[in-house]
Amino acid sequence: MARKYSKSASKDVERAVKKEKKGKLRSGPGGKGGKVKSRKQAIAIGLSEARAKGKKVPKKAKSKKRKGGKKKKKK
Repeated sequence: MARKYSKSASKDVERAVKKEKKGKLRSGPGGKGGKVKSRKQAIAIGLSEARAKGKKVPKKAKSKKRKGGKKKKKK
């Protein structure tokens, strides 16, 4: 079975998580946002950086929309 992520992409994620642990990772374009507070956010930043560099990373998961809107409860 082939790898979903390249080794270099996982290194980018690892680098981002380590930066977050030190308190140096910031969100937003060019790191102009606030400090990253969660591990999940750090992983997402690492993956998006790897995507920008053109490394082997799966596409972002798209949110699934419901067609009928809200379902009403039967009384």
